[in-house]
Amino acid sequence: MRKRYATAACWLLLIPYVGLLWVPFYNFHDPVLFGFPFFYWYQLAWVPITAVLTWIAYRSMRHDD
Repeated sequence: MRKRYATAACWLLLIPYVGLLWVPFYNFHDPVLFGFPFFYWYQLAWVPITAVLTWIAYRSMRHDD
């Protein structure tokens, strides 16, 4: 059961890849946030999101050492 959960958590690592892969999806100027066009702050928003998803995937792996 734990291995199944760990495998599912590893699939979380694909979310940032898919979210940033398709550039026409976020290649817009508006809405502007703190002076940053959407194109930039969308990509910057993925940095902490990716860190959290990586942490979840890491914590779900079994460490035998």
